[in-house]
Amino acid sequence: MKVCGVELKANDAIISLMDLTDGLYTLLDCRVKKISIQDASDRDEINKFQFDFDKLMEDYQVDHIVVRERMTKGKFAGGSVSFKLEAAIQLLNKRSVSLLSPARTKEILKQSKVVMDFDETGLKQFQEQAFMTAFAYLESL
Repeated sequence: MKVCGVELKANDAIISLMDLTDGLYTLLDCRVKKISIQDASDRDEINKFQFDFDKLMEDYQVDHIVVRERMTKGKFAGGSVSFKLEAAIQLLNKRSVSLLSPARTKEILKQSKVVMDFDETGLKQFQEQAFMTAFAYLESL
């Protein structure tokens, strides 16, 4: 199963692609590490973001998208743009999308028998949360 882990941060959708086949985890190379939007109030830019994201998922034949959930209130609440990007991702036709909270991710990783050291993945540091989200989702299956 190919999964795309997504962390939404400011105007960016940071992604990490991972595959689980026959109990073997594989990180997939991707031509982009994040998809950005300049002006979230511009409908055309939201449509372009949605098209670009969908095309990327199609090109890599992703089976499921898992988005790292953000808080709606409080000190660590997500920004309005990130919620627009989340809605654009959730409304993709023919795509399976779910949200995974940081607390649930942490719980899954704590119970995991597979030890995954992020430093050995070769990913950029800013991709860590997207990677952990994808990994935790696959571990929860």
